[in-house]
Amino acid sequence: MSLRVVDTPAAPAKPMKPVGAEAGTSPLAPLGRNPGFPLDLDWVGRIRMNRSALERRTATIGGRRTVKKEWQAAWLLRAITLMDLTTLNSDDTPGRVERLCAKARHPVRQDILDGLGVGDLTIQPAAVCVYHAFVATAVKALEGTGIPVAAVSTAFPHGLAPLETKLREIELSVAAGAREIDIVIERQMVLTGDWPALYEQIKAFRKACGEAHLKTILGTGELATLNNVAKASLVCMLAGADFIKTSTGKEKVNATLPTSLAMVRMIRWFADETGIEIGYKPAGGIASAKTALDYMALMKEELGTHWLTPHLFRFGASSLLTDIERQLEHGLTGHYAADYRMPMV
Repeated sequence: MSLRVVDTPAAPAKPMKPVGAEAGTSPLAPLGRNPGFPLDLDWVGRIRMNRSALERRTATIGGRRTVKKEWQAAWLLRAITLMDLTTLNSDDTPGRVERLCAKARHPVRQDILDGLGVGDLTIQPAAVCVYHAFVATAVKALEGTGIPVAAVSTAFPHGLAPLETKLREIELSVAAGAREIDIVIERQMVLTGDWPALYEQIKAFRKACGEAHLKTILGTGELATLNNVAKASLVCMLAGADFIKTSTGKEKVNATLPTSLAMVRMIRWFADETGIEIGYKPAGGIASAKTALDYMALMKEELGTHWLTPHLFRFGASSLLTDIERQLEHGLTGHYAADYRMPMV
């Protein structure tokens, strides 16, 4: 039985042309930034997601996709490099952010790395993600590491501030040194099917980001259907998003494998039609090494091994690193360490 869940039309006679492309130029942008494309409401209208098929497909991931021994250690070390270490609490302080950045500099104890025979490798997370108020603190604490700072913007987590306020917040975060901006969409635009409004807003956010990469948070747990999730994913990609992301981590339902599969297959369809590769970031509720491995297996099978790089895949996580470090030590000693031996902040 076929598990194809997207009603994919035949490929167009020629690829879509990016926004602003002139006649006679290549319609495909160089690998890197998404240039943005015209809003295609006909494409949006053709999207169909089969929830039961998505659930059957993802149910097989955890059961038959297992990685053992040294291979598991290698995958877990890779997972660390795909992680946006995050603190987004109402009681965050400069000290907490500085401690998180110190952990980002040395995410795994050196004795564990030495025991695994990789003590000479540089293992670092993909980014540190904080509120705008702590961008400057994080930039200073990470100086010299090459680890970028990501800022959550646009009235995170609800996204309901005036547009001018949200654009200004993006501009201020970029000015403070943020190299990535995680914005949150207005869910009402999806629930009412106002795709032109969503498209224009994401375009405005992308422009405000300048050279900083734009990650769009859909708040998938509040979008009601997987059709809505898939359509919102496409509209954000057409508008120029570099990443699409599941959740703020504050919703009742955050990242799930079926939702992730719907978004990943939209990424694949978008790449097939435009030649542009978009990143994916599941966030919220990914706290165990086993769960991280499931998501990595999903990405490998659906999009290929090369998608398992920080440029194209991230985990939004705060406690995941602790469990990964415990699993790595267990592989060496046969014992699980107490959490306090791998403190985060």
